[in-house]
Amino acid sequence: MSTVQQMIDAILAREGGFVDHPADDGGPTKYGITQKTLSAYLGYSAMRSDVENLSEDLARDIYESRYYLGPRIDRLPQDVQPFVLDSAVNHGPRRAIKFVQSVCNQAGCKPQIDEDGVMGPGTRRAVEWAHASMGEYFLKALIEERKNFYYLIVRARPSQKVFFNGWMNRIKDFEQEVA
Repeated sequence: MSTVQQMIDAILAREGGFVDHPADDGGPTKYGITQKTLSAYLGYSAMRSDVENLSEDLARDIYESRYYLGPRIDRLPQDVQPFVLDSAVNHGPRRAIKFVQSVCNQAGCKPQIDEDGVMGPGTRRAVEWAHASMGEYFLKALIEERKNFYYLIVRARPSQKVFFNGWMNRIKDFEQEVA
């Protein structure tokens, strides 16, 4: 069982330090925190230097408050939380929850739920049902959902192909857990 701090440790290890890749729409990023995310958290327009000087403690606080507790990832089954949190960091919290909702709908939850990216009571009930019904295959289905999303990104925006191998390596860490 991973604690939120252990999950954030793993994210920080995957994300690394400061980068500003010209093909990355996120712009300047440190520890995976973009300039836009930092601005929203701080309540004012962060400068590039603010991103470069971002402390690990502040990054951890952003991850816990905005990516874990805020979108209610903490209410998911423990075994899928690390993957969904990593998805939230990589794609945004709403997209991460949409992955969960899509898997629940594909698994046949009744009633079908809106894939709106919000962890409401209907989504929670659907997750409980799907997780109980699917067991470890729930996480495997989430992994496949995210892989398919990466393919769609590259198909829609070929400039993003430069990140594809890194994205797939990121997924392999989780695939090894369920192998």
